[in-house]
Amino acid sequence: MVVLVMDPKYQPEYQPIVDKYSNRLAFANPGDERQGSVENGLNKLVELAGDKCKYVAVHDSARPLVTVKEVCDVVSDAKEHGAAVLGVPCKATIKESEDGSMVLRTIPRARLWEVHTPQVVMIDTLQRGFAKVEAESLEVTDDVSIVEQLGEPVKLTLGEYTNLKITTPEDMDVANAILEERKMDAVDLLDEAYGWEVDMAK
Repeated sequence: MVVLVMDPKYQPEYQPIVDKYSNRLAFANPGDERQGSVENGLNKLVELAGDKCKYVAVHDSARPLVTVKEVCDVVSDAKEHGAAVLGVPCKATIKESEDGSMVLRTIPRARLWEVHTPQVVMIDTLQRGFAKVEAESLEVTDDVSIVEQLGEPVKLTLGEYTNLKITTPEDMDVANAILEERKMDAVDLLDEAYGWEVDMAK
């Protein structure tokens, strides 16, 4: 089951696709912040799939270059550890500043990872995390941060640097170059050949 968290004003444009996969695609409305959007999507997934789904994979539509191997790897790690997130070792040198003007310190790069999506978590764990975040008015920046708040482990799954987040016109140019280099046919991740229904039911 795939839940598309999308502003209602855009949903009619994608309704034909949802209708085509009526038992496997559904809409959920976004929240005020990312956290609310993920929770709405999770609630819709639980409503429609019930006990058939044990894990949820949260993915940003702004990262369309994720590969099938990355998705399989992070799902596999989540099934072993309870939660997993795609990421890559940070290449850039990171400076910390208190005032945005002067350097406070340099953060050791060897310990830093740039986190991507999908982020895969056991549904029960994410639900408990949302309850804690709401009860304690916590701020979280991504999905596995909720798991961290529970004090539970999150596995780092090595991804690819090509799984970039498209936010600027220049990013589109890079994305097009990556797609041209791959020269791959489109992949239908809803195809039963990938066994998602079987995997999610375990």
